[in-house]
Amino acid sequence: MSSSVFFGSFERFFRHRRTNTSDYREKNATIELLKSSILVAFSGALRIHLAFLLLQVQSSLLTCIAGGLVIYTVYTLDRALGSEEDAVNRKELNGSRKEIGLAVSLITFLIGSCILAKEGMLALALIPFVTGYLYSKGLKIGKFSLKLKGGLGVKNFVVGLTWGAFIAGLAGSNCGSLGPVFLVFTFFGIKLFVNSAIYDFKDIKGDTLAGIKTLPASLGARNTRSLLTGMHLLSHMILGIALIHGILAFEPLIILYSFICGLMCIQNYTKYDDEELPFQKLERTVLVDGESTSILGLRLIAGALLV
Repeated sequence: MSSSVFFGSFERFFRHRRTNTSDYREKNATIELLKSSILVAFSGALRIHLAFLLLQVQSSLLTCIAGGLVIYTVYTLDRALGSEEDAVNRKELNGSRKEIGLAVSLITFLIGSCILAKEGMLALALIPFVTGYLYSKGLKIGKFSLKLKGGLGVKNFVVGLTWGAFIAGLAGSNCGSLGPVFLVFTFFGIKLFVNSAIYDFKDIKGDTLAGIKTLPASLGARNTRSLLTGMHLLSHMILGIALIHGILAFEPLIILYSFICGLMCIQNYTKYDDEELPFQKLERTVLVDGESTSILGLRLIAGALLV
């Protein structure tokens, strides 16, 4: 065999290997894109169930599923549309097939919105979908431009307001009084505001490069921690008073676990860490995104023990 033939075969081998490696990375990144919002969607569906419990309204499985699908849509859509900060904050998604993410988002939204439309709550599906698009890409008509991202605390405010209203609206659609619904909206709105600010500490590098004025970047770790702690204490104090006076269902375990878990998250994950260790990431995921799962699991165990 001549040297030219040998080296030609050698070159084709490595070209084939590089192509396969590239295809593998692309497929892996696409899978990461599709599964990256599953946990937050599942957690959101359980939060809707918790809202039903607090409002003393019969929980609807279909409503919870539909709500989870809409939540999955909004978060996957945000990651599929892509943004400057995602290139740093979510490197594992680089090279993913964005069109697949968009297609899956559209399908999940259609399923979720159809379920909610049958229950007369289509508007509640459209609100987070439209808000999510305005947050991710914005709207530009001539000289008019609107994008819900960039201002100090705007990101956290949008998250808290949108999902607080979404959760309380779905669970409270058949509630006879607006007072309890407003309390549930306040509780989940503040909780999700706090959770989004906690995640800002992890994403501070990418957000800063993109020019997004997050709370930790602008106020500093200590001041942000004090703000979040104050908001957390206030929301749980209001909810505790509402439970004592019978305005909401007497669910002390939900409030107590949420209170303790929230304080732990604020104290442990509002620090500037250049590199998050795997066990720290798992711990944060369990405590922040897995909080609603833990609450319902403990409630189920407590109920079985008290029977």
